[in-house]
Amino acid sequence: MDENIAIKANKITKIYRLYDKPSDRFKEALLPGGKRRSKDHYALTDVDLTIYKGETVGIIGTNGSGKSTILKIITGVLSPTSGDIKVDGRISALLELGAGFNMEYNGIENIYLNGTMMGFSKKEIDEKLESILSFADIGDYVYQPCKTYSSGMFVRLAFAVAINIEPEILIVDEALSVGDVFFQAKCYHKFEEFKKQGKTILFVSHDLSSIAKYCDRVVLLNKGVKLNEGAPKEMIDAYKQVLVGQYNVPDNQKSLLDDEQIQDMAAKAADGVNPELLEYGTLDANIHDYYVTDKNGTRTTAIIKGEPFTIHFSVDFMRDIEAPIFAFTVKNIRGTEITGTNTMYEKAFLESVAKGDSKTITFTQDMNLQGGEYLLSLGVTGYEKDKFEVYHRLYDVLNVTVVSDKNTVGYYDMNSKVTVE
Repeated sequence: MDENIAIKANKITKIYRLYDKPSDRFKEALLPGGKRRSKDHYALTDVDLTIYKGETVGIIGTNGSGKSTILKIITGVLSPTSGDIKVDGRISALLELGAGFNMEYNGIENIYLNGTMMGFSKKEIDEKLESILSFADIGDYVYQPCKTYSSGMFVRLAFAVAINIEPEILIVDEALSVGDVFFQAKCYHKFEEFKKQGKTILFVSHDLSSIAKYCDRVVLLNKGVKLNEGAPKEMIDAYKQVLVGQYNVPDNQKSLLDDEQIQDMAAKAADGVNPELLEYGTLDANIHDYYVTDKNGTRTTAIIKGEPFTIHFSVDFMRDIEAPIFAFTVKNIRGTEITGTNTMYEKAFLESVAKGDSKTITFTQDMNLQGGEYLLSLGVTGYEKDKFEVYHRLYDVLNVTVVSDKNTVGYYDMNSKVTVE
């Protein structure tokens, strides 16, 4: 293997056997030559992956695309069904919360347990203990059994151990999503230190802003197949196409997907619609066909910060309404309303509608929110003899991801122009 390569995966395939019910597994084991009661599920199909030393590489894809599976194979947690993997360098992996932790042990004991499993002597762990505890910053909880920890404490301690053993290759799978913003900032600062030291980082994340900001290269997986790889912005754009079923599978990749998988990619399998949305109102109006498009008019759930985007929805009316008001609001994932507007504020529609009418509404604006996850709500309201009426309101109906490689303080970017003389 080339001395500049840290990880080389060649034609990696991972197949799981799926059973309709537990008894089928038992029957198939008892009668190995009998009727097959399982079907094969390809978690990965002929995946090639080359990671060079000193690179920070992200892996993105929808749920079930094989991201975590490839990381587990690289770290040796799983064995591939076929193909081979070569790794040059000491790996530190943070794949699952609490992996390798004994819940009955306290934090200190688990640090020594994990360090020993990674091949360190007690003396070496003693030398690293102070830096691990300082990075984790969980106070006296480090002396309590880990079964009493919150998920945030788990990730702090686990990441502190992983990051302070001086690995040559760091592999992280979504583990930072439970940390608070300050801890995440500290971890990414450590990432940057690692990059400057010429170390290799491979991580899976749904946080497209982090992918855009920190990765040198991105690999796009879907249905266990590597669809593409390249610059972060290009791969995020391709991922957005996958989300709305508009990605054109290259001819050389189609042979790796069956007809059902290709049809599923062409469907809106992940359109950002909340399956458990809250709705209420008199239902004298009905909101439907709601979606978001980017600057190119492509339906998407991910918007690049600073670029224009449009919110679309249609409304049918069940009776005459004198002056309906069409509105949207945007919340963060904690439920705080960040922004919003309506046709009354904008003085965009002050007309009456009749029973049977249908209206299509669009709101177009630049995306100036910070990178992150947001929830979109829609509504049709109005005033009847000074009484406020809600005809139909959909709360948290769509998820919108803002992709950014530069965030400022607060919710909005003021787009400041800076000069220093």
